[in-house]
Amino acid sequence: MAQRGEPTLWSPVRVLVASVALIVLVATGFAWRGVDSLVSNIERISDLGLGGHRDGAVDILLVGVDSRTDAKGDPLSDAERAMLHAGDEIGTNTDTIVLVRVPNDGRSATAISIPRDAYVDIPGLGKGKINSAYGITKQTVQDDLLAEGSSAEEAEAQSTQRGRQALIESVAGLTGITVDHYAEVSLLGFVLLTDAVGGVDVCLRHAVDEPLSGAYFPGGRQKLDGPQALSFVRQRHNLERGDLDRIVRQQVFMAQLVHQVVSADTLSNPSRLRELSDAVGRTVVLDEGWDLLAFLDQLQDLAAGEVTFETIPVADLNGTTSNGESVVRVDPAEVQDYVAALVGEEPASQAAGTTTASAPDIDPGTVEVAVYNSSTVSGLASSVAQELLALGYRTGDVGNYSGGSVSQSQVLASSATDPGARAVATVLGGLPVEPDPSLAAGTVNVVLASDYAGPGSGSEDVFDFGNTSTSATPVPPAPPIAAAEDGPTCVN
Repeated sequence: MAQRGEPTLWSPVRVLVASVALIVLVATGFAWRGVDSLVSNIERISDLGLGGHRDGAVDILLVGVDSRTDAKGDPLSDAERAMLHAGDEIGTNTDTIVLVRVPNDGRSATAISIPRDAYVDIPGLGKGKINSAYGITKQTVQDDLLAEGSSAEEAEAQSTQRGRQALIESVAGLTGITVDHYAEVSLLGFVLLTDAVGGVDVCLRHAVDEPLSGAYFPGGRQKLDGPQALSFVRQRHNLERGDLDRIVRQQVFMAQLVHQVVSADTLSNPSRLRELSDAVGRTVVLDEGWDLLAFLDQLQDLAAGEVTFETIPVADLNGTTSNGESVVRVDPAEVQDYVAALVGEEPASQAAGTTTASAPDIDPGTVEVAVYNSSTVSGLASSVAQELLALGYRTGDVGNYSGGSVSQSQVLASSATDPGARAVATVLGGLPVEPDPSLAAGTVNVVLASDYAGPGSGSEDVFDFGNTSTSATPVPPAPPIAAAEDGPTCVN
């Protein structure tokens, strides 16, 4: 049932819980063994460069995509678009990003949510919101291919693949976890699965009347159908922690959906099971190398209560970039240590012999550094050069960069392993080192883009490695979410 006051356009935040469809696969695999028709109906994608289970567990990236087509690429019907209140704009932002780890014994699962606005390194693009990695990469590659004369179909296929790869690499870079399998689902999948189980129970501590999201609900426990649930998970206004509280709603909803599918009559009801199968067949995309039947057999001992939902730590929920863009600041080292602890691995910062965060042991007086400004911040190159000089480095040229627009700050040297370049990159906040064959051996150039926030930027006193907010306060992670036997966890 549509809620009054809903926008006429399909806001990207409505897909925040779209990947819940795949959680159902994880939790109900034992009931789907041997359902070859279901598995064969799922759309497959190849050449994603996935990990291959090298670390003793299956790590799955679940992605919810703002799409007006189904998994086969067919447009949604007018009735479906009306039900979803979908506009005509085509979006490829991935506003649900959940990393699920299932140990090889298949007896538990941990789902780790990543905020959509987490500000991370995106391969080939520099810093950006993680939910844009897929869409911006896809659009950039598609434009290039079309300009080179590729057909529209070929450009669409190749650019979509590159977008998925960019997101996978961004998640791996942030979390330190190599993705083994990829699962993508559209908003329609979330709605169809919710309705297929007869609606999902939720519980609100207080009544909600929030017109921007179309959320109008009484307080207490209630059952929501698919369209109603969109409003429930969209709301972020009037919530104390905004997007983080919205993620809590997402997690509670997913946990309860899993619990209802496993414990209720869904799996013994042919009609409901058929609806689930149809929903997955129309809306789920999986990587080609995933032997789903074997994986589902592995999960036969998994129970709903053994799926725990977590959220990565956030340094600043209300961060901003030098361009004034609102972002969620995260510290990759902190995130990787947190994820490692969740999955029972030794944190990278404590691993024996780890030297990635330390500068090479060199005499800074032997390194001459040229510093160039490619940002809009006046005097930035001079400020950074002064910082390097104070650390003992010799200063070369200082001025504006003439090599064209640069989106990511970087250190250039004849080799990416040059010790002097690596030392400079470390003291400037962990900048990437890029090889430049035109530079003489031992020559180090620093190019500063608008993302720079290390020493000399005036913002490093708030957070290391890129935070430009002046009022940041670290945000403690939310408590883990799991399904409750006596009903859904109540949320704000």
